Amino acid sequence: MTVFAPSPWRAKRAKLTLALAFLALLFCFDRRLAAQLPPQASRAFTQAANAMREGDLNQAGDGFTEVIRLAPSFAEAHFNLGLVREEQGRLADAINSFEKALKLKPRLHGANLFLALAHYKLNHFDQALAAVRKETEAYPKDASAWMWLGVIDLAKGQPEEAAAALDKAAQLEPDNSDILYHRGQAHLLVSKNSYERMFKEDPKSWRVHEVLGQIDSDAERYNDAIAEYLEAIKLAPTQPGLHEELGAVYRRAMKADEADAAFQTELEINPHNAFARYERGVLATERGDGGKGKELIEAAVSERPGLPHADYNLGRAEKLLGNDAPAVAHLERAIASDSDPEIVEQSWYQLGTLYRRLHRMEDSQKALAMFQKLKDESTEASHQALNKLKNRQDPNAAESPPAPERPR
Repeated sequence: MTVFAPSPWRAKRAKLTLALAFLALLFCFDRRLAAQLPPQASRAFTQAANAMREGDLNQAGDGFTEVIRLAPSFAEAHFNLGLVREEQGRLADAINSFEKALKLKPRLHGANLFLALAHYKLNHFDQALAAVRKETEAYPKDASAWMWLGVIDLAKGQPEEAAAALDKAAQLEPDNSDILYHRGQAHLLVSKNSYERMFKEDPKSWRVHEVLGQIDSDAERYNDAIAEYLEAIKLAPTQPGLHEELGAVYRRAMKADEADAAFQTELEINPHNAFARYERGVLATERGDGGKGKELIEAAVSERPGLPHADYNLGRAEKLLGNDAPAVAHLERAIASDSDPEIVEQSWYQLGTLYRRLHRMEDSQKALAMFQKLKDESTEASHQALNKLKNRQDPNAAESPPAPERPR
């Protein structure tokens, strides 16, 4: 069972988010809800809100307790007291206050969510799930509730259910980094479980070797990946796609001849595999055969438009053939449309040499200057990323999401 404990940085961030959310909620409540209370209770409510703004949890707790004494059926006072107790770490008291608030007002926005959060902190996962599900049912557009449903499902060892909840949260808030992080964790666990079951059910399947090859390739263990793909091919020699995947690993392992042979075999099995044809064209261009490279790349693009870096590679092939003007046109399109910074950088370099051959000296100087600028920027970015990695504290600590904002 995986429990996501916050790293020191994320815990600090969560605490800060919690405190700011308190202030936003109480500011709203002392204006809107105080008017519903008798004068003495209203004054006590405002004083408790002010205490929260000043960070005095003890006085705030005493204030909301007084509001409850004066107006015991006021659900929001019980809820606010629960928020204070949760912030103080008095989780049993917080649970008691949230339950009283919900008894008085079953659909009070946020009460079930923070009741779930208190149970979650105590590892009461069944109670936490029951509470947070009520919140999602009452407020189906609350992304925080769906996120916490997913997080608690993960803690309970239910990745499939977690993935479904976090997918829903991501639909509501697609750019929320906390949701995306936990969604990724859930889907990774779902994939892991699927592979483990596949290995158990059919350990001699070619798909087992394919998956192991993919894992080894992603980990840059290219020799191991090649061995796994070769085993898969022994079991399923005419399976479409296997030779293409093997060729891609050979490419990463800098084994051009083997890669070309694998792509060629793939085309014999599936003549319409545009990717395999395209890769053969790129390999031919890298070997200096512009004619063959151009022919293969153009054929692949004709069958499957939008192949990655096609303009860049066609520009290189045309350059090898001495077709400078078409090469320039392709490389200029690559700069305008390719999203890969390295391809854009290299396109500027190729353009610099082509402009010079076309006696466009000013354009050549500008292109080479742009190439150098991009190269310097990428080098600096690499240094910064390395320094950030070195300075990161406890990089292996699992993270938990920040506490949800208080309902308004």
